[in-house]
Amino acid sequence: MFTTRLISGIILVILAVFFVGSGGSVLFAVTGIISLIGLFELYRVMKIEKTPLAFVGYGAAVFYYALLWIHAEEYVTLMAIGALMLLMCLYVFAFPRYKTEEITVAFFGVFYVAMMLSYLYQVRQMPDGKYLVWLIFLSSWGCDTFAYCVGMLFGRHRLAPVLSPKKSIEGAVGGIAGSAFLGMIYGFVLGGRMNEVGEPVIACAAACAIAAVISQIGDLAASAIKRNHDVKDYGHLIPGHGGVLDRFDSMIFTAPAIYFAITFLR
Repeated sequence: MFTTRLISGIILVILAVFFVGSGGSVLFAVTGIISLIGLFELYRVMKIEKTPLAFVGYGAAVFYYALLWIHAEEYVTLMAIGALMLLMCLYVFAFPRYKTEEITVAFFGVFYVAMMLSYLYQVRQMPDGKYLVWLIFLSSWGCDTFAYCVGMLFGRHRLAPVLSPKKSIEGAVGGIAGSAFLGMIYGFVLGGRMNEVGEPVIACAAACAIAAVISQIGDLAASAIKRNHDVKDYGHLIPGHGGVLDRFDSMIFTAPAIYFAITFLR
């Protein structure tokens, strides 16, 4: 299992370097595909992946990415209202076929997976985005690594004892501090190449610290959904890691966190 997980991890890193480094239409397409797969995995956990509700969700996600591509984000609210109205029509005219929570998760999934993950592409498109986008990975993977190491060494107080008994408050703090440190080093090394970010060392460190806090919430949220529905993994697409949502659960939160942190800090 460890060997499989390690090999998959190395392949994922290589793919990330290629797709994120390429940016543009390549990253846009990959992000959209990952979002749809993740949405399918979420709907499968809720057992609605092949229902009309799910297809409204898939359609809304595709429509959202189309708006993003043509820079028509001002119509996202209209898209969301349209999707909700379609779902409510299905709810009403097929009553009592669908439960309230199925309607809710079909709508929620578009925001939770598709929209949140889209910020990977949106950060890459920002000024200095070819440098800033890597803060998403630094804050996500860095937080996981530092939290695990600090938690193993010094963990005494449980962070969420019922949901994740192995996670500790000490580990969480270590993850945040470690991410901030990585961001600071990153800003120090590459800050000179950033034209639109003032005080890149401070900005990158602060952005990574903020994203690390959000990252841990994202990780626990994904775990909570699995616990509520008695599933171990969202899927088996990535050997040794599970599904898309198992691997990108924290990144779903760090991507928008980095986008808005950099927007305000810059």
